[in-house]
Amino acid sequence: MLDNAPRGTICIEDIEIGMTRSLRKEVTDRDIELFAEVSTDRNPVHLDDDYAQDTIFAGRIAHGMLTAGLVSAVIGEQLPGHGTVYLGQTLKFLGPVRPGDVVLAEVEVTGIDHSKRRVTMDTRCLVNGKKVLIGEATVLAPSRKFD
Repeated sequence: MLDNAPRGTICIEDIEIGMTRSLRKEVTDRDIELFAEVSTDRNPVHLDDDYAQDTIFAGRIAHGMLTAGLVSAVIGEQLPGHGTVYLGQTLKFLGPVRPGDVVLAEVEVTGIDHSKRRVTMDTRCLVNGKKVLIGEATVLAPSRKFD
């Protein structure tokens, strides 16, 4: 059998229910500015201190999708890793992420369909132990076998 999976990838043949992976990242002002530039989402709640003070958040917050992107990083880099194809993601935002917050992004395997190479995962992001984002991802995992 030939192995065509990228190095550092966990193939569908090796994924198990309950497997988890995570990353920790401090969200910086620069991260928020770069995300605003790339996404073209320049909502002042993310970029303008004075404006953001008068919102329900009482200060600037990171884009929700920047936070969700950390989940994508765990999936694309760790579990399953390189070669993974995102099929779907649900998201529920539970709280703000502010500049300087350290976000813990976690994924946990909750379902596997070996015949279709599909993996379902609970996804979450936490700041200081409090969930700020939850959801579920479905991905197509790489395989050691050629299709």
